[in-house]
Amino acid sequence: MKREMLWKQEGFDKAACMDFAEGYKKFISDNKTEREAVAGVIEELKNHGAASLDEVLEKGVKPEPNQLIYADMMKKSLMIFRMGSAPLTDGLRILGAHVDSPRLDIKQNPLYEDHEMAYLDTHYYGGIKKYQWLTIPLAIHGVVAKKDGSVLNIVIGEDASDPVLGITDLLPHLGAKQMGKKANEFVPGEALNVLIAGIPKAGEEKEAVKAAVLDIIKDKYDFEEEDFLSAELEVVPAGPARDFGLDRSMILGYGQDDRVCAYTSYRAILDEEHPVLTTACLFADKEEIGSVGATGMTGTYFEDAVRELMEVCGCYSESGLHRLLKKSKVLSSDVSAGFDPLFPEVMESKNSCYLGYGPVFNKFTGARGKSGSNDANAEYIAFLRAAMEKGCVSFQTAELGKVDEGGGGTIAYILAELGCEVIDFGVAVLSMHAPHEVTSKADVYEAYRAYRAFIVG
Repeated sequence: MKREMLWKQEGFDKAACMDFAEGYKKFISDNKTEREAVAGVIEELKNHGAASLDEVLEKGVKPEPNQLIYADMMKKSLMIFRMGSAPLTDGLRILGAHVDSPRLDIKQNPLYEDHEMAYLDTHYYGGIKKYQWLTIPLAIHGVVAKKDGSVLNIVIGEDASDPVLGITDLLPHLGAKQMGKKANEFVPGEALNVLIAGIPKAGEEKEAVKAAVLDIIKDKYDFEEEDFLSAELEVVPAGPARDFGLDRSMILGYGQDDRVCAYTSYRAILDEEHPVLTTACLFADKEEIGSVGATGMTGTYFEDAVRELMEVCGCYSESGLHRLLKKSKVLSSDVSAGFDPLFPEVMESKNSCYLGYGPVFNKFTGARGKSGSNDANAEYIAFLRAAMEKGCVSFQTAELGKVDEGGGGTIAYILAELGCEVIDFGVAVLSMHAPHEVTSKADVYEAYRAYRAFIVG
């Protein structure tokens, strides 16, 4: 089934696509952690008149159609609802993305000195090729919670006047043994330590560089070494997202898995006003490590929010909640592996997705014999085909590589276990899970249009 590239289509709005990409680049540049994404979107929601679910419950008044309501979970996951004109019990249209990305997390006791150089010890988060994090400029984003209850927001390495940090590598002149290792042994995880300083503190005899660093973090960032115990600090690539390619057709940036789908989903629910069915947008945390914990999709926060929304609408019962979820349709908004002509051996060309051909339906993910996969039913796919055709949206279908080459998972199976109809649908990405990933601006814009078409149904 041959499909036409979006850039070749006469009706494709290139100007609108390029304009949309500017907002997206700013979003992923400004929001490199799950906390930043949640906080930034809540601020924008408030500017659009949104109310928190707590405010709605406190008033006890049934929400009006088109009203925006949001709720966060521990400031790292987010739910957005736009009330529909139809009864809530008719079911939801749900766009579920995740906002965590592979990175390096700073340990609780991280700061040390070795041969008069100061380092921060890290533990990598999610599936990464560890060698890709060497010799690139890195930044620190996160929070430090102090015993007095105050929480400091920390960003180091993004402002033009800031220093950047990094992990050094061995010079090729002395790297014969290193180069003989397998790629996954090239650098051990315990060696991903970030070099941060090299000037000793005057008058100190022992660990003088570390002492100087402690003075800097106290004077400039207002915390002490012990405060690392209650900090969440993430090491991420420094710098903004950039146009990629001489024709500016692509975007190079960190964390596009999966903030590309989070942004397009959020913009769709914001811009598609007056829906018939209540729509929901989810920003889940912890997807890259199995969707575990209170803020991961295996947590109960989504069902709890829907339950409370039903209560304030006067239609709650436990059996009614289950019926509502069974009537709901979900796009698990997550990225897919784009076909890379440099690595064709792991892809099956007829069932791969390509940059510039639109967003991607993945009927199933999992590994090998579809292990760990949601597998969307044929009737739901037919419904989605009709919705995309009605919205004049171009799309493609794909699998994640050849059979037995590997595989992956998303939050789709978790929502499917609630009884919802679910399929994975997102943007094709090159260099997935690398510090800098590549997407097509055409795909990003068409995904936004697709999510709007799904909401309308």
